Amino acid sequence: MYKNQLLTNYYSEWVETYKRGAVSDVTLRKYLMTARRLRELAPALTLHDLSRLAYQRLLNTYALTHERQTVLDFHHQVKAAIEDAVDEGIIRHDPTRKAVIKGTTRRAHKPKYLSKFELTKLLEQMVPDDDHPYDFLLLLIAKTGLRFAEALGLTPADIDFQTQQLSVTKTWNYKSITGGYAPTKNESSKRKVRLDWMLCMQLKQKCRGLRSDQPLFVVPGKRIFNATVNKRLEELCRMAGVPVISVHGLRHTHASLLLYAGVSVASVAKRLGHANMSTTETTYLHIIRELEAKDNDKVMQFLSTL
Repeated sequence: MYKNQLLTNYYSEWVETYKRGAVSDVTLRKYLMTARRLRELAPALTLHDLSRLAYQRLLNTYALTHERQTVLDFHHQVKAAIEDAVDEGIIRHDPTRKAVIKGTTRRAHKPKYLSKFELTKLLEQMVPDDDHPYDFLLLLIAKTGLRFAEALGLTPADIDFQTQQLSVTKTWNYKSITGGYAPTKNESSKRKVRLDWMLCMQLKQKCRGLRSDQPLFVVPGKRIFNATVNKRLEELCRMAGVPVISVHGLRHTHASLLLYAGVSVASVAKRLGHANMSTTETTYLHIIRELEAKDNDKVMQFLSTL
């Protein structure tokens, strides 16, 4: 009976059984997207007919319109479900074994972060007033390293002007039509972030006239889109004559500049709300290695004076 089950149905049931409620909403959406792709690519493929050849053809078709990393992610999610089918005896052999991962030519991606000089030029172009509502949001992310949804979730009640710090306790569900507050990415994302005095004064001005529970950057009844804010950031980057980065690139810029300034990995991880230091180390490995090389030079210079 199970062997005649459609692959798409088995995968969807597997996601509902093992992933819903066990992974974050963002990760679950990726699994559900894979389910939709399976329905598009192999709507009639049964578990009985799922041979290595059939699976490879499935991957090859997907690879025609996706980059290799995207195909690899797709493969890993489908493979996990199929391996369970093998363990349960529904399929005798694993058809995903030795699968060849292909993909389209990698597109040129935006730089991940700016240098201090480039960021300074970018900030000079920002006009954080009521006529430029997204500029203040971009300024805040650049100076705090907040995630986009975290910045949207801020209210006046989250800012302590006396101690010059803000509390990240929630996010804004900007991907939903109805919006609304949502939990942070993980428990470690709940944190306090210190503010410089200038940003603190600007935020104080921004909070005037707002209720304590009112979002700083979301207009009631109006959606805010990541793409719209990215478009404004692109405009600012071109005006400043610096490489075009994304909103998330401002977060990377913030972390990178702190590391170059000599701030410890542990402190940067805490400020970014990473679950552990290994996440920070993996994301910024190239910078850490560069700094380690400089440290080794300092060690040698010091030892030569003894």
